[in-house]
Amino acid sequence: MPLIVDFIDRQFIHNNPPAPTASFKGRIAIVTGSNVGLGREAARMMVRLGASQVIIACRNVEKGKLAAKDIQSTTGCSPDTVKVWQLDMGSYNSVIAFADRVRTELRRLDALAANAGIGTLKFKLTEDNEETITTNVVSMSLLACLVYPKLRATALEFNTYTHFTVTGSELFEFAKFRERKAPAGKIFTTLADESKSHMSDRYDTSKLLAMMVVKQLAAMAPIDSNKVIVNCVAPGFCQSELFRDYSGGAVRVMKKILGRPTEVGARTIVHGTCAGPESHGQYVPDCKIKPTGGLTKGKKGAELQNRVWAELKQKLEGFQPGVTSLGFEA
Repeated sequence: MPLIVDFIDRQFIHNNPPAPTASFKGRIAIVTGSNVGLGREAARMMVRLGASQVIIACRNVEKGKLAAKDIQSTTGCSPDTVKVWQLDMGSYNSVIAFADRVRTELRRLDALAANAGIGTLKFKLTEDNEETITTNVVSMSLLACLVYPKLRATALEFNTYTHFTVTGSELFEFAKFRERKAPAGKIFTTLADESKSHMSDRYDTSKLLAMMVVKQLAAMAPIDSNKVIVNCVAPGFCQSELFRDYSGGAVRVMKKILGRPTEVGARTIVHGTCAGPESHGQYVPDCKIKPTGGLTKGKKGAELQNRVWAELKQKLEGFQPGVTSLGFEA
């Protein structure tokens, strides 16, 4: 099915993914970027499904507290059920500090929904990358590597499956990713060069890279011996805060008319955090596994993934030596 036809089918015809019904009883979950939009609705669903604790991980703690109060008022849960922890995905130090807190303060971790992300047309350096790449790709990958040991320990101790679920986008299949033509070892350097940037394609490219990271991590950590499910979901075009930095009223009108309600999109995120082992390393839009397309396809896709991971791994190891091997023993 052509990509645009597939998008129309998902957005307007088969546009009602099922509400999750799996029990979260006794489970502890983290949702990043959950003070607003899709993340907040995903956290609310997890509470309604019986989670013992859901952690709202966000940059602005005060806004996170407002979200927690909103969830408490609509679900009737206790204040101890919804906690707010500070996490700035634009700061590697913040990601490392957050992961340390997960390791030392949580008795278990059953699911982490890596939902935080940005979409912008403005080039801005954050840390050593353009902001979209830092937030949607590098920090997400760093967080995955850092919390993986906790997820694995929980899975093995309680004889269950745990999840690291990335909020992706069907737009990854539209990504042109011109920066892939950079010389060997220079993909991320090129992405960080404003003079060579293609910001109209940057969000799509970031989601392509995130999909490749999911595939890579899943290959590194076999499900049979580790019991940690790493997957990628796609909530569709929603009435969320994702593209709030885009100027003009056209985007706002499009979201209002064409966008799914955030509650509907959030169903896909929650589904990802309780999907079965068959979803390991897979793309799961609208609660159904789908083969990936675009630049992930075939031998060339695998070669490109290896190039991306080789550079990203070197970058991650620079933040914390050994981080890409923590917990990934087969």
